[in-house]
Amino acid sequence: MNTTVEDYPKLDVIAVGAHPDDVEIACGGTLAKLVEQGYKVGIVDLTNGEPTPRCQDPAIRIAEAQAAAKLLGITVRRILDLPNRRLFDTFEGRCLLAQEFRKYRPRIVIGFGNKTPMASPDHYQAMLLTDAAVFYSRLTKWDEHFAGLPVHTIAAQLYFQLAFEPTSIAGIDSRVTVDISAYLERKLASIACYETQFPPEKMRVFERVRSTAIANGTAAGFSAGEVFALTRPLGCNDLVQTVLHSQ
Repeated sequence: MNTTVEDYPKLDVIAVGAHPDDVEIACGGTLAKLVEQGYKVGIVDLTNGEPTPRCQDPAIRIAEAQAAAKLLGITVRRILDLPNRRLFDTFEGRCLLAQEFRKYRPRIVIGFGNKTPMASPDHYQAMLLTDAAVFYSRLTKWDEHFAGLPVHTIAAQLYFQLAFEPTSIAGIDSRVTVDISAYLERKLASIACYETQFPPEKMRVFERVRSTAIANGTAAGFSAGEVFALTRPLGCNDLVQTVLHSQ
């Protein structure tokens, strides 16, 4: 029996991470702000992120992820059954993620935009999987690979990077900074939901996330910001309003 899109809420934005906590670290402030602006936001984690040294059961990590999602106001959080530490850009993984896009029909998808040297190689594989799934979501005459779900064209795709990596993304010149001044503390609180990943001895992570957000925001005239790379240049209809950050 084929799944129908009526079974799933339509989302405005989906953010894709390799592991639970990736999205919170990268763009939790933006997602919280979008929710308060009235948009429906989802998160897809490609793996459950386990095993890790301090987590004794994947169910604990999943509960932490759901707590973080609730704090941010996320409508839907999906944790897929792809393997942590062994995540690869496979055809099956592409189709699995594309099915999520077809179910929830987002207008915008946000995901990894580069490698993360000295960190998990899963992050780069997540980027490859997301790029392909955005394309697969709109392909016709291939229904057998997507549980019979209708095609869905995603209007825009953005790239994020973790707060631990440089904000520049190779080969992409267009960037936008979102003002998260009023949402930085909520972003940090969502990361703190992952008690197994960020115990007291790793408080430096929160300092790094905070300082990165402040640096990014200051460069754009905000108290705190999150930077996204655009897959195509961003245009505007009102130059004055856009340049002056007016709403």
